[in-house]
Amino acid sequence: MQRTRVARAQISSLPIEQRVIYHLSVNWLNLIDAGEIAVDRRQFLTRSGALIASGAAVAVAQPDTASAQTPACTETVRPEPMAPPQQQYRIGYTTNTRGGWEGDPFKGMREGREVGFRYMEIFGASFCRPDTLYYPDNAEGLMRRIFEIGVNFVSASGGSASGNTRFEDLDSRDAVVDNHFSMARFSRRFGCVVQKTNTGRRRPGGTTDQDLKVMAGTIDVLGKRMSEELGMQLGVHPHLGSQLQSQHELEFIMANTDPRYVGLVLDTGHFTMAGMDPLAMGKKYGKRVLEYHLKDTKPEDRGGTKHVPGPEVDQMKTPYFFPMGAGGVDFVGLKEYLDSIHWRGFLNVELDTSPWRPPQESARITAKYIQDVLKIPL
Repeated sequence: MQRTRVARAQISSLPIEQRVIYHLSVNWLNLIDAGEIAVDRRQFLTRSGALIASGAAVAVAQPDTASAQTPACTETVRPEPMAPPQQQYRIGYTTNTRGGWEGDPFKGMREGREVGFRYMEIFGASFCRPDTLYYPDNAEGLMRRIFEIGVNFVSASGGSASGNTRFEDLDSRDAVVDNHFSMARFSRRFGCVVQKTNTGRRRPGGTTDQDLKVMAGTIDVLGKRMSEELGMQLGVHPHLGSQLQSQHELEFIMANTDPRYVGLVLDTGHFTMAGMDPLAMGKKYGKRVLEYHLKDTKPEDRGGTKHVPGPEVDQMKTPYFFPMGAGGVDFVGLKEYLDSIHWRGFLNVELDTSPWRPPQESARITAKYIQDVLKIPL
């Protein structure tokens, strides 16, 4: 009993009564999502969020006076595991779409929820601005905001707005790890178990093999710390315009990091437009892929484009990512493969820009494709 209480204190600074309400909420949500409890999900989220934010008292067993003389626990404290998700696939949506959702993270959440999405992935830096300042000390306030909308997080990803992201710089290793670990700890308070992380802006000269060696070491240190201290998995995210973009760079990182601590976030759009076949790469890395980002491309880019776009291309004028169903990614084949290996996790829709229609309309197009073609409920 005493060790459990210490473990809770290790992973969260919330008062005990708020932590109890929160952990109960997470486990009940899994049952609601699985259809095992007939409760209106949005009403439940709103009420539980209000309880967490208000600090409503609950009956919690307290140690008696004799326990004050009990020697402190000297064993390694492990974070409590979250209840496993009941459904095979959970569908998320990223709320940073340019064309109407940039600037206000809550607008994307509200409009995405109106479409039917219940989980949101968002850059943690969105909560570092003066007008939306929740990181690092006001997780309960943010819980109340998102629970009122009726959503929870896939993750609050990356690092803080002012933190170090130079994964390729050995002298920056400690600062990079501390920056991204701190955001992972914040994300963990929302029940998140996979932390998606990009690897910093790509330099004009690209990424050298020496850069990759340093990056692999930094990523390994970060993943190990997240696993041991938070019980989370690190998912590294290859991304156009970042230090980790090409197939060579991806394969180097995956070959030189520990699979126990480092997994992959496979983005179907970014892989395709970096010249890779996302289905082939999904099959290569199997269950080491912890999360998928879903977006489509033009049909002529299917299987890996021959014309990798550079940073000079403005997607608000010349887009190369589109809502699902455009024909550039074999989503049906990908789902068939994931079914065959019994893969479980988040399929997270991410559309970087929506220049031709409001982001909510793009979200509706993708939601319809997921439900009608892939036969996955939101």
